[in-house]
Amino acid sequence: MSVAVHVLLGLVGAALILWAAISAAVTFVVPRGTPVRLTRWVFLAVAVLFRSVALGRESYTARDRVMAFYAPFALLILPIVWLTIIYAGFTLLLLALRVGSMHLALLMSSSSLFTLGSIGTHQLPVAAAIAVEAGLGLGLVAMLISYLPTIYSSYSRREIKVTGLETMAGSPPFVGTMLYRLALIERLDHTEAIWRDWAEWFADIEETHTSIPALAFFRSPQPERSWVTAAGAILDAASIIASSVTSESHPEAQLCIRSGYISLRRIGDYFGLPYPPNPAPDDPISITRAEYDAVFERLKGAGAPMVEDQEAGWRSFAGWRVNYDAVLLELASLTIAPEAPWSSDRSKDPVAFTRRSSRRARRSATQ
Repeated sequence: MSVAVHVLLGLVGAALILWAAISAAVTFVVPRGTPVRLTRWVFLAVAVLFRSVALGRESYTARDRVMAFYAPFALLILPIVWLTIIYAGFTLLLLALRVGSMHLALLMSSSSLFTLGSIGTHQLPVAAAIAVEAGLGLGLVAMLISYLPTIYSSYSRREIKVTGLETMAGSPPFVGTMLYRLALIERLDHTEAIWRDWAEWFADIEETHTSIPALAFFRSPQPERSWVTAAGAILDAASIIASSVTSESHPEAQLCIRSGYISLRRIGDYFGLPYPPNPAPDDPISITRAEYDAVFERLKGAGAPMVEDQEAGWRSFAGWRVNYDAVLLELASLTIAPEAPWSSDRSKDPVAFTRRSSRRARRSATQ
């Protein structure tokens, strides 16, 4: 081969190595939600397989069993893809360093990648390439193993709150159930601690679900539970407290709503989900007036101190709900969340696992 061909092989090999190494570093090390094309392509390819199988099942329980394996399986596929690309890149680099035939380059690359060391060399550039490849291969595997506890720690923190919500909101969680139970024990005017705890939960999932996007697809241990429907139930409960329960003010509930919709929007931005960025208070929402009235009357019948002007309460509730209505339903569809009142039951068709740019998504949402 000519010198130009060897140079080209070296450049292509180096580009592949850098591509895989940077993808791994950004995915697992950089603590922010930076989209990585290679990582996304892997998750997309695995998603197409799992979603096609899951959506062919008749019952939700069967779909949930399939999708429960999606995120862990895709996460384990990632190092294999990275190692394969690094293997190909170093094979081309070794060819550029004139180690001999393609067969020998493949053998030397595989030997060094898995640190077997069965094929040695006396050429310094080749020996250096082999040493770097061995370090990268071992480093990628170690990175995944060391990062798994972080992933499952974040998952555990999320699920503790989701599981605990069943005590108040039932399963699947519903705002009417939650507030009715609080009204029966006369706790509707003493919910500040609830909103503070959940505001912290929203801040936590924003950080973890954008820096580790795979967490959004890790499903709850029970099929009827989901972090998305839990978020919807809490936000609806805070919205009704802030709009329809008489009190001097409900600052903690209002702050919880803001924490919640900011968190859901940031997660939605990562996946390119469309939603109106600056909705007006009187924009339409997916909840009907009849549904709101049913919850209002149930709480009033339980002795809850509801506002006298029910019409004003509805307008205020809709003004809060509009901030998270669209993105909540998009996330429910994206994650194939279990059916729950006022959240996943609004949208029946799971969206495709594709990422549009945030600029394009927001532009289409405001037209």
